[in-house]
Amino acid sequence: MAGIFKAYDIRGAYPSELNEEIARRIGRSFVDLLKADRIVVGKDMRLSASSLAGAFIDGAMSAGADVADVGMTSTPQLYFAIIEGKFDGGVMVTASHLPGGINGFKLCREKAIPLSGDRGLPELKRLVNEGAAGVGSGKGLYRTADFLDAYIERLARSVHDPKPLKIVVDAGNGMAGPEVFRLFERVPVWNLIPMYMDPDGSFPHHIANPLLVSATKDLQLRVVSEKADLGVAFDGDADRCGFIDEKGERISEDLVTGLIAEFFLSKHPGAGIVYDLRSSRAVPEAIAAHDGKALRSRVGHSFIKEIMRETGAVFGGELSGHYYYRDMGITDNALFTMIQVLNDLSTNEMPISVALGPLRKYSSTGEINLQVGDSRAIYAALETKYRDARMDHLDGLTVQFDAWWFNLRASNTEPLMRLNLEADEAALRDEKKEEVLGIIRQADPSAAVQN
Repeated sequence: MAGIFKAYDIRGAYPSELNEEIARRIGRSFVDLLKADRIVVGKDMRLSASSLAGAFIDGAMSAGADVADVGMTSTPQLYFAIIEGKFDGGVMVTASHLPGGINGFKLCREKAIPLSGDRGLPELKRLVNEGAAGVGSGKGLYRTADFLDAYIERLARSVHDPKPLKIVVDAGNGMAGPEVFRLFERVPVWNLIPMYMDPDGSFPHHIANPLLVSATKDLQLRVVSEKADLGVAFDGDADRCGFIDEKGERISEDLVTGLIAEFFLSKHPGAGIVYDLRSSRAVPEAIAAHDGKALRSRVGHSFIKEIMRETGAVFGGELSGHYYYRDMGITDNALFTMIQVLNDLSTNEMPISVALGPLRKYSSTGEINLQVGDSRAIYAALETKYRDARMDHLDGLTVQFDAWWFNLRASNTEPLMRLNLEADEAALRDEKKEEVLGIIRQADPSAAVQN
């Protein structure tokens, strides 16, 4: 059971690693941990979601909590329900962007504050391991609840002066589909071209992970064939998204952070914007150019959300395609992100490839995944080689020169190290990429690129 507790959530293969018995114990322990009287539970469309959600609810009620069951929903809508309903906590049964045979739990306390590996999950793990596997004698009450109308109303209020736009949306057979239809009904000047909108936990068309090039090929072709203004791809639980420009080209997720930051700073001059340290240098430069406060963060939603709570930042963005909003309770929300990009397009009245032009000023490798055996030797070798650089260890190792930089860090979700490198020019990028990889392989001959 120990392996299912990850840095940000609980995840495992169903039923070999995560099953109903374990789900019941997690539900009971979650209520004990939070000392919760009222919680809300949602689930995505995965084939095991209903059974696992039911077991979790049994466990939570056995511990004495009243449970509001919102049924199939998105993770952002579940966050909204926690905040709107003033619950003591909530859980989303989902494995997000992962294949259908995997499932899990995203857990929050009040105000949708997440449990994570450094706050809450270790204690929950201890309680699960110590607790009884069966249903106890608690007397919690069960009811169903529906927050969809209120949620769509909240999203619709964030649409500003919409212009006629043609948008292709690929929901990946995840939970974004029903919400997108409802939202577009509220904004008739937007022309929706839907793809794979019906929730289906067998994922009949492609895995619902917009970071994968293979998952956006159909969308890219459709954007071009329809002469659309924008393509949007969602992950399974609709808390992440990726974008395709009008030419059918993928847009790097960090540049979306820069684009939305510029839009927010036009409405909130001087505001704080959080960006993860893997982002292009163009992002903090754009924030500073628009008189914002660029706040650099470690990778991971718990760190970004904490900085936003501490500083009052209005927005935060991550290279993973998670985007966070103060006005949505400091939660990540993919539909809200789509709205902000469309707001920007309506305001600028130019193709998104043109709007992104000033941000596409550097050459990046993208994220390179590495299987390694000796990370300490690798870090030591890189620090020795680049001892004249500006370095920091906010998250792994960041090495900066005037014309290029890189970050190497251990993944929080997989047994990998991740390398991001950027340079002023493509030739220098390629040269330094091979140089850094060469140092890594020399320090650890077992190191191998995984993507």
